[in-house]
Amino acid sequence: MTDTDLRSTQMFSAHSWWWRLKRWTVWPMLWKEFISLRRDRLTFAMMTGLPAVQLLLFGYAIQTDVRKLPTIVLDESRSSESRALIHVLENTDNFRVVGTVRSRDEARRWIERGAARVALVVPPDFQREIKRGTTGRAQLLIDAADPQSSGAAIAGAQLAAQARGAQLLASRIALVPPIEIRVRPWYNASQRSATFIVPGIVGILLTITMTLITSTAIVRERERGTLEQLIVTPIGKTSLMLGKLVPFVLVGYVQMSVVLGLGKLFFGIPLEGSLMLLYAMALVFIVASLGVGLLISTVARNQVQAMQLSFFFMLPNILLSGYMFPRAAMPVPAQWVGRLLPLTWFLEILRGVLLKGVGIIDLWQQLAALAIFASVLLIISVRRFSKTLD
Repeated sequence: MTDTDLRSTQMFSAHSWWWRLKRWTVWPMLWKEFISLRRDRLTFAMMTGLPAVQLLLFGYAIQTDVRKLPTIVLDESRSSESRALIHVLENTDNFRVVGTVRSRDEARRWIERGAARVALVVPPDFQREIKRGTTGRAQLLIDAADPQSSGAAIAGAQLAAQARGAQLLASRIALVPPIEIRVRPWYNASQRSATFIVPGIVGILLTITMTLITSTAIVRERERGTLEQLIVTPIGKTSLMLGKLVPFVLVGYVQMSVVLGLGKLFFGIPLEGSLMLLYAMALVFIVASLGVGLLISTVARNQVQAMQLSFFFMLPNILLSGYMFPRAAMPVPAQWVGRLLPLTWFLEILRGVLLKGVGIIDLWQQLAALAIFASVLLIISVRRFSKTLD
């Protein structure tokens, strides 16, 4: 074969491939879906605008670090040492003194009506015990109905006692501490909740949108009878499903971009790793979430059922994925359930890329898990979807 014939064959193959791509039946379906999105401006605005509102709301409202617990003081000592203890307690930033009381009964009433969460009781002989060289004892009454707040109060009290005790010892005897541990936190040195919460909001919003909107959109088509109309057209089932799902992939990327941009602008969320890598890995998670929505659409008979099943799937994602609560503190069965959620693995990718700057070498296991989820969910969903169309 001559060079001219070879070039002609290559040009013919390229032209043939381009002609088949242009004639692919998925394009009319994609065009139909984009027209539907353009006409349904309210839904499109909600899918792109609500993430911004939710980010600002969740980012500012959800705080895992408890600070400024309202505290009342019963100072029966009324001495310089009791005032120094109160000052050190406030400096821990865990407590905010909102008033003083004259008796334990009054302190109990403050806590019972919710006006205070903590009461500091300093006995009359507090300073006398310290001057005598013995241990000065004060009491902290804590409303432990909220374990997280009570844990912060206990930690703050211990920190204040250690700090004031060290000051008193240093004033009595010039001692050099025999042991010193210097703590250097990485990746979130200021211990800000937003740095931990906001990246997780990306995964939560994508889960909600891809699952809820996809499942209800397909069920709505079935309820209106338009799905059956599409079946009798020359569009194959693969093209039909691609045409339904691809627009939601683009919507997911828009949501992700909005949240990341606002997170950087309002909360100073770092971007230590590659943004292109994050977007590429997010595609696998989006496909997995679309598979869940498609699977729900094959089970639900109407939009109400689709919404109920979607919310049933979302609650474990919020509680068991590590979005708000550390998975290491969960019971082992709950940890295994969390491993069955795509969001669990995607959160590790998000926080790994954004906060730690790690790459594909360190995240290949999470990516492989998401790829398995996406493949299995799509295969099951496509088979069930085909059966519902038959």
